[in-house]
Amino acid sequence: MAQKDYQIEQLDSPAWDVIGQAINDYNEQQAGDDHAKRLCYVVKSAAGEIVGGVIGITYWDWLSVDLMWVRADLRGRGYGQRLLDMIEEAGRRQGAKYAFLDTFSFQAPGFYEKQGYRVFGALEGFPSGQTRYYMTKAL
Repeated sequence: MAQKDYQIEQLDSPAWDVIGQAINDYNEQQAGDDHAKRLCYVVKSAAGEIVGGVIGITYWDWLSVDLMWVRADLRGRGYGQRLLDMIEEAGRRQGAKYAFLDTFSFQAPGFYEKQGYRVFGALEGFPSGQTRYYMTKAL
């Protein structure tokens, strides 16, 4: 399909459940208001099908990129980079100075390194035979 058949848009994430709100309340007591803002951008086909997206949250001057996915047949077309650029820009608008994420060796560590992220920690053998990488970037 042609690139023009897909668009990226922002969606609101669901409300916090009881556990999320409780930990948020505790964290605020300990470290002050985090000014948290959930962020979600998706790639949609012309028919409205979600074929990629990124989910994150800003708090305490940081952007956490929690989940990112682009359907296999659309990879390498720039959607991942555009999604990451969009969530990072949204993070900057919310006051984030840094970003962090984690990815597995079988996912996309090379992609994130090309986008300026650097590894600051790794868990070897998670899962067996693989590595989980923790990465950060100054925004």
